[in-house]
Amino acid sequence: MALGRISQFIDIIEVVNEKDSQGFSKPVDIVRASVRAYKEDRRGTESWRNRAVFSNANALFRFRVIPGLTVTNSMFIDCDGARYDIRHVEDVQNRGMYVEILAEKYEPSKGGGGLGKIHD
Repeated sequence: MALGRISQFIDIIEVVNEKDSQGFSKPVDIVRASVRAYKEDRRGTESWRNRAVFSNANALFRFRVIPGLTVTNSMFIDCDGARYDIRHVEDVQNRGMYVEILAEKYEPSKGGGGLGKIHD
């Protein structure tokens, strides 16, 4: 992975529930980090066939480790206006330098009850 390929800007988002003054909770997006990353969409290559365990994943992201932030499956990635649900997080070659994420493009439910981006 060459440094020139890390050119996609992404936001790592965590959804938390906040209570308003009347005690009702609502989901709110909190951007935990904005970084440049390498993005690869799913293709019929050998490397994607090896990732068959994660059949729902249709995008791969790689970026440098962010000090003080642990990326988990409960977070999302926002890239070019599309939201990706994180399915698998892995330390590349166990060196603590890069993180590799397999993610599925998030499609909100037709009923309107999906987790869309919330703006205050």
